[in-house]
Amino acid sequence: MNETITLPENPSIAKRGTVRLTTAQALVRYLSGLRTRVEGPQGEEIVPLFGGVFAIFGHGNVAGIGEALYQYRDQLPTYRAHNEQAMAHAAIAYSKAHFRRRLMACTTSIGPGATNLLTAAALAHVNRLPVLFLPGDIFVSRDPDPVLQQVEDFSDGNISANDCFRPVSRYFDRILQPSQLITSLPRAVLTLTDPVLCGPATLALPQDVQAAAFDYPVEFFETGVVEFRAAPPSEGDLAGAVRAVMAAKRPVIIAGGGVLYGGACEALRGFAERHGVPICETQAGKSSLPWDHPLQLGSVGVTGSPAANALASEADLILAVGTRLQDFTTGSNSLFPKARLVSLNVNPFDATKARGIPFQADARLGLEALNKALPHWQAESTWSERAKAEAAAWRSTVDRITQRRDLNAGELPYDGEVIGAVQRSSPKSTTDDIVVCAAGTLPAELHKLWRTSTPGGYHMEYGYSCMGYEIAGGLGVKMARPDREIIVMVGDGSYLMLNNEIATR
Repeated sequence: MNETITLPENPSIAKRGTVRLTTAQALVRYLSGLRTRVEGPQGEEIVPLFGGVFAIFGHGNVAGIGEALYQYRDQLPTYRAHNEQAMAHAAIAYSKAHFRRRLMACTTSIGPGATNLLTAAALAHVNRLPVLFLPGDIFVSRDPDPVLQQVEDFSDGNISANDCFRPVSRYFDRILQPSQLITSLPRAVLTLTDPVLCGPATLALPQDVQAAAFDYPVEFFETGVVEFRAAPPSEGDLAGAVRAVMAAKRPVIIAGGGVLYGGACEALRGFAERHGVPICETQAGKSSLPWDHPLQLGSVGVTGSPAANALASEADLILAVGTRLQDFTTGSNSLFPKARLVSLNVNPFDATKARGIPFQADARLGLEALNKALPHWQAESTWSERAKAEAAAWRSTVDRITQRRDLNAGELPYDGEVIGAVQRSSPKSTTDDIVVCAAGTLPAELHKLWRTSTPGGYHMEYGYSCMGYEIAGGLGVKMARPDREIIVMVGDGSYLMLNNEIATR
């Protein structure tokens, strides 16, 4: 008996166990069927993995992807944008605000529309944030050659402008036949959702292939719920970390973005309180611990607080949790010269940096295993008390820097006073609001001075330090967290570089 599959507004010709679709239709149908689990107000909810697709339609993505997105508009909404880089920033911010549990895709034309995504692709690559890029591409058939906006390589006819995505994508493929989607699309989704591989994925879509029809197996679209893996530590890695921690008297924890992405904030707090270990935070990790926690030293590194940097420089052990240890965190490997480094990270590339002791695991599972393996170990009591005193002194300094001050005629406020005024302007700035910023000098002051008690309440793009992220990023955060107030702070001319997404719908 033949199975009949009816699609919205498009009854398809079906054979036994297959459904005839264009490549673009199959791609959009697959994405619209993916689901994920998130924590909602009433507990765990199952929601679409992809929140939508940002699109600027032009030569190379109208007839294929454009038609398919319109067909599936009720299941996978399309959002109009005004600049490709900006819409990609919004998509990246959406994922970051969801702690990498929900995603967006972006589709463009084949020429400057595609290459306008490259800066954002590099940003996502550096920050280990997932976004799916779907740029149009040249004709596989070569019937129209060169096609409008085609980059002609004199030595290789297979190269297009989209090959520029290869070094800034965690996964790249060019779909040359409709059937290749069956293999390539699940691999792209795996890259987007795997904690180790996580980053941008690019599927270049030639114009003729987008519109080519194929009999896809029905089971290809039976996708179910995407499960995010949380890897426990190996016995060997755990034993090595335990030995290093047991020998320490003056430990400091550096909390990175992996704490937030791994849902490890409570595990981090519990470990610190049980063992008396002070905590400092990277730009990506800020908000892992409430700003007023007694063991909260504040920001660390080049943009760090005196409390955090003083203790880090004297520590005999640094437990780096979920951080890629970039130069602003380590002071170009000069900040903690006396300390042994234990690097708890799900990614082996990061766990083995700076000649540290690798502790490869999910941040939450790693901290819980380490906590269980250290039932009696404590940091030296004088060290813990000093950390609390330094942390309290730094909070008092922040009070002084950000306090309201009467200005004389013609006198301008400085950054700290502006941050304090913005913080005071909202009664929920430390609990519910999310501040967004990127690049320039303002992130240095926000890293030190902004106060938040909520995981994700501080949203900074500083891995790639990309000016122009803020306004588009604020839009993406608001789409992800519509119930929260989003405060976008822009400095150093960044507003002038990419303000396009103020006008949107």
